[in-house]
Formats: sequence, C-alpha cells, structure tokens
Amino acid sequence: MNTEKLQKNNLSTEKKQLWVSWNENIKHRYKTIHAIDNEDQFAQIIKTSENVRYFGNKQSSSDICAGTETLINIENYDQLLDTNTELRKVTVQAGMKLKDLLEFVESQNWCIPCLPDINTVTIGGALATGTHGTSGNILASYVVECRFISADGSIKIITAEDELMDAVRVSMGVLGAFSTVTFQCEESYTLHLTEGPEKDKDWMPQLQNYIDTYAFLRILWLPHTDVGYVIKGNKVQADKVVEENLGPKYLKHRRKASKLLYKYSHVVPWSTYFANKLLYHGFFSSKKEHKGSLYQATVTKSRGSTLELAEWTIALDVFPQVFEELKTVINSFKNNSFIHIPMDIRFVDEDQSWLSYAYKQKTVTMGCVSRNAATANSYEAFETIERIFLKYGGRPHWGKRFAAKEADFSKVYPKWEAFKTLRKQMDPTNKLLNPYLASLFAEKTKVYDD
Repeated sequence: MNTEKLQKNNLSTEKKQLWVSWNENIKHRYKTIHAIDNEDQFAQIIKTSENVRYFGNKQSSSDICAGTETLINIENYDQLLDTNTELRKVTVQAGMKLKDLLEFVESQNWCIPCLPDINTVTIGGALATGTHGTSGNILASYVVECRFISADGSIKIITAEDELMDAVRVSMGVLGAFSTVTFQCEESYTLHLTEGPEKDKDWMPQLQNYIDTYAFLRILWLPHTDVGYVIKGNKVQADKVVEENLGPKYLKHRRKASKLLYKYSHVVPWSTYFANKLLYHGFFSSKKEHKGSLYQATVTKSRGSTLELAEWTIALDVFPQVFEELKTVINSFKNNSFIHIPMDIRFVDEDQSWLSYAYKQKTVTMGCVSRNAATANSYEAFETIERIFLKYGGRPHWGKRFAAKEADFSKVYPKWEAFKTLRKQMDPTNKLLNPYLASLFAEKTKVYDD
C-alpha cells in the first residue's frame, strides 16, 4: 500500500466540506474524501474506515452515495484492464464511465445487448443500482466475473457460477464495492428504427405483439394526451439502405422548450396539462426513421440539464391494469398529479439477480420525471405513481426517487430476507450504510453531520 500516494489523493476538510449531488438537491457534510486510482487504495480505505460510501458521477436521484464520515471518489479508477477477443470479454475498473466502455466495445464490433438511456454514469454505480435499457436484460446480467471489495477490505473474485454473484450484481454497494468488472459482450448488430406517435387505444392492445415482433421497443408516453411516441426497431444487415428521416431540425430544442413551459408548473400544477399538449404537437407529432448500432441509435450521449427521476417496475402481465389506473388518476383535475412528459416505458427480460426489478419476471419499467429538480419535493406525481405501482406489487429503481421502506420491499422481492441476512454477514458493523440506506434495511448507523 502506497501510503504517500493515498495521502496525496486525500482531499481534506479544509479544501471541501460539502458533498453535492448532480441535481444539487442532495447535500452531505463529510470529514474525509479520497480520490483513488488503484485497488490497493480502494480496499485499504474501506478496511480502515468506520463508515464509508463510494461514488462516481453523482447522478443518482436516491440518497445512496454519501452521508458518511469518509467518502471514496472512484472516477479516476477508470482503466481498461483486459480484453479477450476470442470470447468477446472486456475487464474494466469500476470507475470507468459507461461511455468509455461502450465506445471501446463499439470499436471491437461488439455490443452489450441492453443499454441504458444515458452513458455518463460509472460502471460501479450502474451495476449497483440495476441500470437497464429495453428489450433485453439489466446491464448487470452481462457481468461474468468481478473483483469485489468486502467491508473488511478483503477482495473476493466472484464468477458467474458463484451463487454470490446473483446477490452482488444489484446490491447498492451495501455488500461491498465492485473493484474490477468483466463483461460478456456479443457481436454487434444494426437496428432499423421507426418512430412516431400512436394513440393509446392503438398501441396498448398491440403491446405483446410489439414485444414479440421487434428486437427493440421503447415507448415515450405523453401524459394528458392519450398518445405514446413508439420507437420500434429490428435487426437488419449493416448495408441495408434506409432513407434517413430525423424529423424537423427544431426537434433538438425540446429540452429548452420543456424547461420554459414547465418553469412555473410547481406553482400552478394544472398548467402541465396544457404544456404537455403543446409539447406533443410541437415535438412528438412527427415521424422518424434511421439505422445504426444499438449504441449509436438508442443512447443519449449527454444530458443537458438536471432533473429528478422516479421509476417503477411491474410484471408485464399486470402493466395494462396499472397503466389504465394511472391514466385515470392523472387525467383528473381533482388532484395535482400532473406529470411532465415523457414517461419512459421500457421492457426488461427476467433474470436471477436477487434485487433486480426483473427477478424471475418479465418486467415493464415506467419513468416519471420532474424537469424542475429544485422543486421536486412538491411534485405530487411522484407520490401518485408510487402509490399505484406499490398497490400492484411494483418495485422501485434503486438509483431513483422513492419513499418505500423495508416493509414494502419484503412483499415484492422474494429474496429480500435472504439479502438482508447476507448483508449482515458481510457487513456486521453496518460500515457501508449511510442513514438513507440504513432506513431501507431497518438498521441503525452513524449520522455524520459535523
């Protein structure tokens, strides 16, 4: 262990005292923050800390990254370590940005078949919170081996054959920290995508047919309009000629228009109803057609402004009932549950990860966004969507906003009690819990607020 290097990378309280999230609405004081760039540092800091959390790009809407006396910044722990060309495997450090991983994978003519909407998160954070895309498995399902740092600083090598892998793949960093990660990639493919608006009465009855027919399906649902913007894609030969149509040039200004139209929606919630109709006609009424690799065609390469997100998942066979109840509630002027557009609807195949949203069930995910991050606490829609999804056995996205607690999770995650038992075995002193995470597991931990 290079003690001199560790001290150099330690940022003292005098230089910085406040940890602030990307949205600037989660803030925590800390005593010590370490910027690490090697595994020895990572493990040693965890071993010698009384209470510690680790973070990357700070983009989580849930309070899982800080709130402890000691913090570890993994952003510089970001190297590509090994490539197995024959088996299409790549090993990286957990602080690498998803962008860098995916661009390398693209350069090899490979792909990871299910990609999230954005590429700015770190690998460790993406895995810990169950990041996913659509029409495939969660990202963590493609991890076939990892080096994992436990609360005592020891390092475990976990392979896909180990039972422990199903527990650690999605574990919010409470079992330990991903150090290095090996992904199983697949051969790249080209998608031919068509996009356009469809009325709810047309796309909803066709939902299962769409899922069965298309290799890629995503629906940007537009609350208060009875319309979904449906994105459908099939695999084609790379040389297939597609007459590209990306719609009017002004579509690139949608986020600016949304920010303007929603500026005072926290003061006058019903104004969202009319803002959504304007945004639909202005930005979601045209059709598009294009082709590209999964990464080229479907991943947003940047996110220009902060926002607050909640996302809930539900079993595919229950989704139509949940959708109709949600529509009824939010279309009523008897409450203030007016939702900014779009609500992102995606589809995830079942897997075996204990705290995965898709654990042993085909799943529909539905995002709920507030374009006004600073006023998100008064955004009634978050409470409404949570209440409805919980009623039908829904599960929250671990990296996004929710109010559910331990009693709720025990009802919807079959392996919840087993996970709690394992967590206590691997971290008996609750070293890896901050107050927010402690509340999720009905545990106690130190509150650091000096």
